[in-house]
Amino acid sequence: MTQHAEAAPRLTRRQRRRLILGGEYGIFIVVVVLFASLADWGSLKTNFAEWHVAKTLFPDIITVALRNTVLFTVTGFGLGLAAGLLLALMRLSSVPPYRWFALAYIEVFRGLPALLIFIFVGTGVPIAFPGVNIPGGVYGQAALALGLVSAAYMAETIRAGIEAVPRGQMEAARTLGMSHGRAMRTIIVPQALRIVIPPLTNELVLLVKDSSLALYLGVTLQQRELAKLAQDVTGQKGNATPIIAAAICYLIITIPLSHVARRLEARQKRGQR
Repeated sequence: MTQHAEAAPRLTRRQRRRLILGGEYGIFIVVVVLFASLADWGSLKTNFAEWHVAKTLFPDIITVALRNTVLFTVTGFGLGLAAGLLLALMRLSSVPPYRWFALAYIEVFRGLPALLIFIFVGTGVPIAFPGVNIPGGVYGQAALALGLVSAAYMAETIRAGIEAVPRGQMEAARTLGMSHGRAMRTIIVPQALRIVIPPLTNELVLLVKDSSLALYLGVTLQQRELAKLAQDVTGQKGNATPIIAAAICYLIITIPLSHVARRLEARQKRGQR
């Protein structure tokens, strides 16, 4: 009887990697082919890509909806940044009540859905404070809601940035005779803001999408943002093309911002080496 047959040669690590990669490519191709063969392209075009429906969106989708989306986002971001900086400083304060308040705010507003905040600002505030009107109407309400949501996240981001500044910076400033407050304003906070620019840019991208919740504030025709305009025209035309058009407009804003955030993160990592 012959000896045991020689064992089959084992695959090298590179060969196993190529085999796995080939399998992943194969699965992807199979999924794409199945989707392409099973999809009803005629129905998709009729319901999602009708040019004559898309044309009815212009110029309002640019002059009204896109403008309001940008306006809601920018004002909400500005309010959130200011409130977030204040909360971050309170979070790092040596005064316990300040720390407790900042911590409670951050935990509460990070744990609540953004939609609930918009509903609270739009309906809860008028009920709780009769006769009190938020300046700017719907624009002020949207800015307040977005600011309340983003401030909690920005506060933690800015706090991490402040703590990332070397302690020697504060010690050197105090040695030069600066007060703690002046050192924070002129040395620590500016450095911290430069550190947190990439994550703040990502927060801006999130606010662009959250601005779509302004439709729950009871906007007028001239106050509609992209999501509300798409919803209204979709209902009028019985066609989903406006939703695709609005999605493209959102991507026109968010993709460049995401690219900028990645570039800033990469530059920051290179600077730390």
